[in-house]
Amino acid sequence: MDLQVAPLTHSTAFCVECRDQEASVFCEQCDEDFCEVCHAMLHRTGNRRKHTAKNLRVQRPADANGADGKATTETTGKAGSTKGIDDTDEKSLSAAMELDGTVINGSGATFGQWMEKRAKYVPLRLDAHERNLLRLLEAALNVSEYTDKVDILSYANKARRIVAQIRDLCAIISGLLVAGDYKLGDELFSERSVKENEAFFQKVFEVGRRHKIMNPEKMRTTYGKLMYMMMDSVIPEVEGMLGFSCVAPIKTVFEYLKENGCLDLLHDDMVALATREVAQEFKNRAQINAEVQRKKRAIEALSEKYANDRVSKDDIARCLASLSDNHAYLKANRDPCEKMLKYLSKYFNPSKSESGYSLAIMAGRHGHRLTHTHSTQYAYVHQSLCLWREIVHEMYMLWSLSDEDLLSVSPYRLTNTGQGLQRIQSCRGIGGAMHKILHRAQKKSGSWVGSSVVHLGDRNVPNAFMFIDKYNQVSRILTPIVNTLDRIDSLLEDSAIAAYIEETYGGVDRCKKDILYDFFRFGFDGSGADNYFDAGSCIDGRLTSAWNWCSQIEKKKFFPIFLLTGFIGFDGGGW
Repeated sequence: MDLQVAPLTHSTAFCVECRDQEASVFCEQCDEDFCEVCHAMLHRTGNRRKHTAKNLRVQRPADANGADGKATTETTGKAGSTKGIDDTDEKSLSAAMELDGTVINGSGATFGQWMEKRAKYVPLRLDAHERNLLRLLEAALNVSEYTDKVDILSYANKARRIVAQIRDLCAIISGLLVAGDYKLGDELFSERSVKENEAFFQKVFEVGRRHKIMNPEKMRTTYGKLMYMMMDSVIPEVEGMLGFSCVAPIKTVFEYLKENGCLDLLHDDMVALATREVAQEFKNRAQINAEVQRKKRAIEALSEKYANDRVSKDDIARCLASLSDNHAYLKANRDPCEKMLKYLSKYFNPSKSESGYSLAIMAGRHGHRLTHTHSTQYAYVHQSLCLWREIVHEMYMLWSLSDEDLLSVSPYRLTNTGQGLQRIQSCRGIGGAMHKILHRAQKKSGSWVGSSVVHLGDRNVPNAFMFIDKYNQVSRILTPIVNTLDRIDSLLEDSAIAAYIEETYGGVDRCKKDILYDFFRFGFDGSGADNYFDAGSCIDGRLTSAWNWCSQIEKKKFFPIFLLTGFIGFDGGGW
């Protein structure tokens, strides 16, 4: 039976760039739909020339009379489900669900190679059993006083203190497990020592580390205890006294598929459809339902195709969901950087300043630590946002390297950095990756404004854990600002608020420009350090300045506008 593909009516997907032409090309690295003109324009130069793309149009098979079908995009019926798919054979289903495989730009790595490289750093989603273990770990860490007992200045033997605290934590986990599942607890602990349960504790600690990478907003108070405990457990003296190792590699999608002989899954073109983020912007409900149904059916088809004796359909679906989680993370954390770059180019000219809106700053005035002309400050802000975007894009890789650096045998020293006792440890892996990212950002910019120093393993950024925590703040800083700017237009629906904006700021565009003008000047001025010699224009100082601006938001003239658009704080708190 021929597959019925209805012509697109109300659920046409439009180009994300021009927004008025039907999307016909999907770029795998950008993870966006474009029309042919916009795709060619945006991918004509730079590294984007190496991107691979797929044709979103599917050729309909000839009908019963032999007439050729027109090239059209797969669509859905009124209820949002794909018409006729349930009655088609496997070949027709494949034709409808898969992107047709046409490579428009083939000068770079193939989609499969890109996905395989990405999957090496994407953690595998937790299953039901692992979520139970996570609850045990979080409960134990909540009552643990590990860092309070270990990270202190004392003449007592530190290795013995560490071992005692690790054993206490293992004992708490054991007790909670027995209380929750007596049968399993009896099996594990009645006749077996902690040493003999090495694999169990390794899995518990690995689950916690994996969960944190996938959910940076979780375990805010307990993750540090976990990592510092793991950090201490690899010290040879401590490991010898414990009698077992607490560390196991983080389980990733790539390693899981490799162990079960399913790596071909990552090279299947349908993976792009099964793992893409379903964006809601500029789409009606019918369009969103259509994309959800396409994604759901692609996951079902891939699960059926690649399941074997060692891995079930549910496990394949879990791998695809993990990759989809990564795309969702990028959308939530990387997109604010891109939106802020668009606002910068929309409201400010890089070479010419508007009266009253010059980005020029001078050291010593209004708390500024840097002296820049308008054009220099524009370039400085643009480069900083581009660098943050690159860092967030590679955050899963950086987190993996951070885990390796923290759990290496490299020693640390306990030092008072001005913010309490901190563990200062070298970060070779993450340092090398950061310099590559910085070099890439500098190469794209052509020139560089400010310092290129990356603080790692010193008083400013003591260790890899602090580095990851620092750059996880990028989206927490930018997202509330972007949300406010995006929602200001909706305030005009209230006549009283519209009158207030017109009277105070001179209109919506002026209001947005005032917010951006203040942020681009005072959020990128080198301020915010504990003393005059820290911060500045170094790579980490840029983020320090932005966070310092956030801490003073309630003193800004436009703070009421933030509150009117639903702002509740940069860290999820309240006012």
